[in-house]
Amino acid sequence: MNRAINSVVVVGGGITAWSTAAALKRRISVLEVVVVSSPPPPDALADRMINTLPSIAEFHSDIGLSDEDTVVRARSGLRIGTAFKGWAEGLPDYMHAYGSYGVPVAGVAFHQLWLRHYYPRGRPFDSFAPAGEAGYALRLETEIYRQLIHDYSLHLGVVEQPGDPVDVELRGADGSIEALLLADGQRIEADLFIDCTGPAARIRSRMADRFDDWGRWLLCDRIIVEAGAPEPDKPLLDEITATAAGWTWRSSSPSATVTGSVFSSAHSADVEGANPIRQGRLSEPWVRNCVAIGDSAVMVEPLEWTNLHLAHSQIDRLVSMMPDAGFAPVEIDEYNRQCNAEADRVRDFLCMHYVTARRSEPFWKDASPDELPPSLAHTLSLFAERGRLPYYEEETFARDSWLAVLLGQGFLPRRIDPLADSVTAEQVEHALSSRRRRTPERLAPAQPSYRGSFLQMGQNAQP
Repeated sequence: MNRAINSVVVVGGGITAWSTAAALKRRISVLEVVVVSSPPPPDALADRMINTLPSIAEFHSDIGLSDEDTVVRARSGLRIGTAFKGWAEGLPDYMHAYGSYGVPVAGVAFHQLWLRHYYPRGRPFDSFAPAGEAGYALRLETEIYRQLIHDYSLHLGVVEQPGDPVDVELRGADGSIEALLLADGQRIEADLFIDCTGPAARIRSRMADRFDDWGRWLLCDRIIVEAGAPEPDKPLLDEITATAAGWTWRSSSPSATVTGSVFSSAHSADVEGANPIRQGRLSEPWVRNCVAIGDSAVMVEPLEWTNLHLAHSQIDRLVSMMPDAGFAPVEIDEYNRQCNAEADRVRDFLCMHYVTARRSEPFWKDASPDELPPSLAHTLSLFAERGRLPYYEEETFARDSWLAVLLGQGFLPRRIDPLADSVTAEQVEHALSSRRRRTPERLAPAQPSYRGSFLQMGQNAQP
């Protein structure tokens, strides 16, 4: 007879592990959830990057946390997008903001109207993005945030078991995990084991699998992260600047300014102090009764801050697609299909930045190979013809995010949709004016800073 999964062991002590535990216990309260906790490794970017995507608000809502909890009490900062500098020589810097750009008119997509009426006049595409309309993302104070999720998980009934996992005991019959073995000799049994240990995947790696390496498309394999004093008056845009061998970033939250560098060791003479990163994913994040979450399943550079988002997305699928203790292969296969499809499109989105960049150094030539992932090659080919983008079911980034980068870096279609000729510039301006009248002023700050936005949000809350 089929029976429900009763017990779950989550391995790892970072944000990813405690987020997994909180979601499971909150949404399937009858589960017995134990977290075998140990500090996350330096290369666990989902646990250590401060920047997130707007989707984090939905995850917080799903597990029962409010803005007062996750912004004010956790001292998080706000962010509305990223400013890209130096990615297209000869063109101005551009912004990738979250939300829609412009408005369609008479059924014609706005970017087609921009190409017809505004591009010839030199008005940049990102000037039509009302920053903040789609909601804000967060910059986390990672240790405070981790403590918040940790304490909330314990409040929900999760049990913490500090320990160092050293091996697993496999069942001879089917190769699933019978028990987790700790360095102190303890043996912990469960129905389901979740690996949140970072890129090494210390538990999931005990079960055979193939790693799909993306190094031929994403050349950056080193990362350096440094933290300094906060800059409270910095705008709510991160700065990502292209360099000869990769890119650097600067991001300021209310408690710290974080800078970093991501680069290719093959194109840089100095790699001292850098941590290695291997970009790619497991071909099967879930095998039998063991599932890898976050960096244990997929590892990408933090170019668009997708690391924690991918973990949250995997957690959401885990909860909604939870099988019974029989672990039917067809159900696990569907989970893997969806997670891999989303990861692959994130890979495409990041790779697109390099392929469409306009720089002359050897790294940038090598970062735009002739053979692209088929899904990205199709996307770029379709867009290059008449400015259209294909639909993929498991997309992290909306169409306007793709457009922000493509058009910001000067990747223009060969032809404009003929329907754009049927809409006059006056009609477009009227539609834009109507939208501005409907958009509250607070949703469209020019360059908001933390001092105003953060304090306004927290003025009635007790930290």
